[in-house]
Amino acid sequence: MYDWANSVYSLVVTTTIFPAYYVAITQQGNGQGEHMVSFFGRTYVNTSLLDYVLAAVFLLVAAFSPILSSIADYKRNKKVYLRTFCIIGAAACCGLSLFTIERFELGVILFALAAIGYWGSMVFYNSYLPDIAAPEDQDRVSAKGFALGYAGSILLQILCFVIILKPEWFALPTEDALPVRLCFLLVGLWWFGFAQIALRVLPKPPGQRGAEKKNVLTSGFRELNLVWKQVVQMRILKRFLLSFFLYSMGVQTVLLVAAGFSKKEIFPDAEDEPKLLFTLILIQAVAIAGAVVMSRLSRRWGNINVLMLSVCIWIIVCLCAYVVETQTQFYLLAATVGLVMGGIQSMSRSTYSKLLPETKDSTSFFSFYDVTEKIALVIGLFSFGFLEDITNNIRNSILALIIFFALSLLALFYTKRAETKKT
Repeated sequence: MYDWANSVYSLVVTTTIFPAYYVAITQQGNGQGEHMVSFFGRTYVNTSLLDYVLAAVFLLVAAFSPILSSIADYKRNKKVYLRTFCIIGAAACCGLSLFTIERFELGVILFALAAIGYWGSMVFYNSYLPDIAAPEDQDRVSAKGFALGYAGSILLQILCFVIILKPEWFALPTEDALPVRLCFLLVGLWWFGFAQIALRVLPKPPGQRGAEKKNVLTSGFRELNLVWKQVVQMRILKRFLLSFFLYSMGVQTVLLVAAGFSKKEIFPDAEDEPKLLFTLILIQAVAIAGAVVMSRLSRRWGNINVLMLSVCIWIIVCLCAYVVETQTQFYLLAATVGLVMGGIQSMSRSTYSKLLPETKDSTSFFSFYDVTEKIALVIGLFSFGFLEDITNNIRNSILALIIFFALSLLALFYTKRAETKKT
């Protein structure tokens, strides 16, 4: 149910309505084909600015999550941090309803706070998986969470879609894009409201390790070091984490920049925005099936084989995205993205969970997983934004993603080899 609650942020704010709204309002006043903005006196390409902001957010989350995980482990209260980040993210989404071009800096800051709330909560949320599901159930439970998340986000997205296209049905004025900004308020209310279901029933973490710790501000990093020392002794887990690090640079970056890319390159006109929103809803709908299909395939082929297949499809997706021109081509590409998007995310989480040694300290291991993903996102987003900044062409940024996926496929081959030798 927390997937159901917070996935509306991922869809509406990072993937569909907010990026389209942001590109639309920031291209006003620019010359033909230009997309420049001023942020506290410095000029950026508009989508590159969001890439840099998100990269800074992920770097910040990667830095402070070990400290918070350590405190949560010490006090056995990770639910408190899950709730706190939920409130930060939901409140920031509500605040985005005030975002106009006249309040540009405020809007970008609220966008960053919403991202901190979402990603800061995920390390604590993900760490509940081994607490509530046996190893043989973790693929199914992880996939069910992602599927529920996509389903819930689609429901709210459809409501937002109706509000934007038919504001007269709700007696809403259209000045200053009020229907669009109302959608951000709905995201915050949905996120906070449905999260209470999960927060009410999630269990208290097992075990008590607080007495062992001396300094909660440093012990989180010390625990990450202890986790790393265990990881390097586990050949399969070590190689999987390397491959996860590499393909996360590509997967998560694609999810965060897809709307900006499609708005600029495929749906630049205002009358095309309904088509863009429909396409992004299509991605989420197909992702539900993708998460379930990948979970079932893993039972027959094994997790690593399914991940290798997913990465191969991602490479093809990036190659096609570099040359895609027509809306029809983009629809086909979007359906393919949806198929592998949910699958690779749920399979990554459950594969990591199943490869862990027996431990009561799941938070520290998932903190390590979270930090790995966040550092990958910093590199992926910064690379994507930097290449667009220096070439002034967002398509050139896709080349970096192809390299990331190719290297991750090689790492997965080595993971498979280690897995085969063990058996």
